[in-house]
Amino acid sequence: RSSAPSPSFWLVLCWMAPRDAYAYTAGPSASIYEGDAPVNADKKEIVIHDRAYDITAFSKRHPGGKIIGFQVGTDATEAYKQFHIRSTKADKVLKSLPSRPVRKGYEPRRAQLLKDFAEFTKQLEVEGKFEPSPRHVVYRIAEVVAMHVAGAALIYNGWTLAGIVMLGVVQGRCGWLMHEGGHYSLTGNIAIDRAIQVAVYGLGCGMSGAWWRNQHNKHHATPQKLKHDVDLDTLPLVAFHAKVAARVKSPAMKAWLSLQAKLFAPVTTLLVTLGWQLYLHPRHMLRTKHYDELAMLGIRYSVVGAVAAHNGVALTLAWYLLYVQLGAMYIFCNFAVSHTHLAVVEHDEHATWIEYASNHTTNCSPSWWCDWWMSFLNYQIEHHLYPSMPQFRHPTIAPRIKALFEKHGLHYDVRGYFEAMADTFANLDKVGNGHEHEKAH
Repeated sequence: RSSAPSPSFWLVLCWMAPRDAYAYTAGPSASIYEGDAPVNADKKEIVIHDRAYDITAFSKRHPGGKIIGFQVGTDATEAYKQFHIRSTKADKVLKSLPSRPVRKGYEPRRAQLLKDFAEFTKQLEVEGKFEPSPRHVVYRIAEVVAMHVAGAALIYNGWTLAGIVMLGVVQGRCGWLMHEGGHYSLTGNIAIDRAIQVAVYGLGCGMSGAWWRNQHNKHHATPQKLKHDVDLDTLPLVAFHAKVAARVKSPAMKAWLSLQAKLFAPVTTLLVTLGWQLYLHPRHMLRTKHYDELAMLGIRYSVVGAVAAHNGVALTLAWYLLYVQLGAMYIFCNFAVSHTHLAVVEHDEHATWIEYASNHTTNCSPSWWCDWWMSFLNYQIEHHLYPSMPQFRHPTIAPRIKALFEKHGLHYDVRGYFEAMADTFANLDKVGNGHEHEKAH
């Protein structure tokens, strides 16, 4: 018998009232020091469990990059655990860092919530919710291979447009698959998941898994936090929040943003993808010497070159742009529904790991087609709480996450897929035309 929630569970959630903006009290940075102790501005500490770790020197060589700096002065216990749940080295490195006990009486914000969440996580571990499924991995890889073969066969047999549509969709599905590989939630083996990500993202999308991991983990650490979440740092092409749009002074840029709701799907997503494929990601591969990723690009563009040799450069270029545009619309529009229309966290405020998932993340109500279409990333709340959990397990824990949120007065936001999409584009219009909306009121 399936342990997934019933349709009535989601129907009730979809009727929940929208949320207001959130404000968080200042982070507990001062609380990790003795009250009369001088605070060294150059010293960087984070709290994990009951110890404060000095990361001043380590932050410069942290394998995950600058993301560790986002947690300075705060309780980083859950962020540390969820990012390193698959690592065999992280605890050893942590123990090697200078540390001290936190001051007597120290408590992080929402201490009881964090305690309950930690206990809940232990229950999920015992139940095997973090264990991968080899059968699911085989299915996911076989799916993208089969769709590529089907797309190529359609084009070869004269069904060109149908073939391009098929290849455009599977390009997006390569994005879903590499995303899970990048979170190490696919096979649970870091080396294997990275290899799958490199191959799928390089061959299927022409992009760099290493670049993606570095940037996407920053998003997961502090979603919707200004000056932290890279998914808010989207100018000059798009602005998802009024505080981002306010940076724009150029009349030409303001005119562009005023049209962003109309341009986002057909134009902006294509420009972003081409910029990533042709400049940003190859540059990162060269700078970081990821020759395995460059090899994937070589194979990908060799295929494009072979098609051009047979069909001509102009026609192949037109086909390629349509193929890229379809994949870009698919992946970027579906990712945008999860956060971009929600409240932001100020750069000097600190939410807890659970509050980021509750207050700044939206689920899309599930169905057989939506679960497939979004590869279970319509369960974004669960994904942000447990990024290393195999995504197909998210439906089985959703009712219990909701119950935990209710116990602590947190909102569990679920919207219909098309409602969430409408909210996303309405937000783009509102942000892009903010000055006009202000005049109207």
